[in-house]
Amino acid sequence: MMETVRACIEQHADATPDRPFLIAPENNKTLSFGELKAAVDDVGRRLDQLGVGQGSRVAFLLNNGYWTLRLFLGVMASNRIIVPLNAVAGTVQLVHVLSHSDTEVVFVAPEYRDKLAEIMAQVDRPIRVIETTDDAGPAWPVADNPPAEAAMPVPEDTALLLYTSGSTGLPKGAMISHRAVVNGGRNVTEGHQLTADDRALCVLPVYHINGAMVTVSAPLYSGSSVVMPRRFSAKDYWRLAAEYQCTWSSIVPTIIKYLLDRAEQEPYDFGNDERLAAFRFARSASAPLAAVTLGQWEQVFKLPMIETLGLTETAGTVSSNPLPPGARKPGSVGLPYGNEIIIVDEHGKECPAHQVGELIIRGSNLLDYYYKNPEATESSLRDGWFFTGDLGQKDEDGYIFITGRSKELIIRGGENIAPREIDDVLYKHEAILEAAAVGVDDENYGQEVVACVVLRDGYECGEDELKAFCEKGVGSYKSPKIIYFMDDLPKGPSGKILRLQLPALLAKLTVAKS
Repeated sequence: MMETVRACIEQHADATPDRPFLIAPENNKTLSFGELKAAVDDVGRRLDQLGVGQGSRVAFLLNNGYWTLRLFLGVMASNRIIVPLNAVAGTVQLVHVLSHSDTEVVFVAPEYRDKLAEIMAQVDRPIRVIETTDDAGPAWPVADNPPAEAAMPVPEDTALLLYTSGSTGLPKGAMISHRAVVNGGRNVTEGHQLTADDRALCVLPVYHINGAMVTVSAPLYSGSSVVMPRRFSAKDYWRLAAEYQCTWSSIVPTIIKYLLDRAEQEPYDFGNDERLAAFRFARSASAPLAAVTLGQWEQVFKLPMIETLGLTETAGTVSSNPLPPGARKPGSVGLPYGNEIIIVDEHGKECPAHQVGELIIRGSNLLDYYYKNPEATESSLRDGWFFTGDLGQKDEDGYIFITGRSKELIIRGGENIAPREIDDVLYKHEAILEAAAVGVDDENYGQEVVACVVLRDGYECGEDELKAFCEKGVGSYKSPKIIYFMDDLPKGPSGKILRLQLPALLAKLTVAKS
């Protein structure tokens, strides 16, 4: 029975040693399941020789790629705890993560060498740094000695220490067990009916739960394969899908918009390209997907888009719309897979259909606790349930609709306003690439609604036009009082807009103008 990362690797290596697991397109490297087993054993031996004991924390500051995935799985399979570092995070957050996690070793790409040096100067304990290139791998300071007895983690051992985005402050470290990692992969496999013949296109970073748990753990569980370029490129996305006969991909709304924009600039008859015939579906996660954007995707690319829900604390997917011919509901994150999900009111009582409350989740893929944060653990994990802080409702068929985060609610004059409702209207305007509504302090109403938008290249639009457009969609009471036109919006590693960072950003802009 596969209940650890190592057990998954060994089972597939024994059954199908020559079957490819990883394809790295930039350097045309392929890693079979048999080679993967040898690779993770090598990582374990090297860490043994460095004196990095089992249960120790090992971090990486790397882009996706061949060696990144070897290290990611090798650390976990050798019963150490991997700590992926967000390559686009700020210095303050990364100093916190390295200090808080008790990391002993960090693997770093040459392009992040200076960034890591700046971070390390603010960490008050020694950490071994090993430079790593995607072509040559780690510059190990120890030789590859003869094999020693491999570590054998048990399901309860921690495999992954993954930090939240920290949009409301310093990030929290979620301690995720081997059992949770494997069950996260199982949920994706069963929810999307994956087989060993499937092939994922992974364009999301492995330092984010979507990249790590969806497009890595699912192929690991199902015995299938993953194509992993170093970075997402709208120019290369469909080329890679065609060249390597990918069957599915997990992406986020930001990437979806980039792909749609490129398709508009370079029209192509996707429905008649035989090279893409193997591509069965794409899935959207990590951030809300506007219904209009979903419709555009399926019209342009002739592929079903499956909306899903997953969290750092749940090791990936907890709900999904079914694949065709099952019923998909635009705007919904679908039905639970491998978990129980209920909506509760402020008293913990389950809500009836169409009543908004907080999503709580129970299942075998939950985090064990937040590292060195008993207060957050106690408030979020209660009686076997994880209280997500997400607000939503179920319809009469049990489909889940997310309305926002409890901390993101705009309270104007005592009226609760879900910012996503405003976002969805703005995304229907042809000029809008990105949009995020947010509440700002107001003397009369407590909070006032404003919106931040990014325009698509080549489009022009004025504030009055967008205000009028919003009023038609949500009414004057919920419409933004001010609309800020910006070059970019703050985002997390998955491309999710960090809405809660916007009020502070707008305050700085206001001060600068005055």
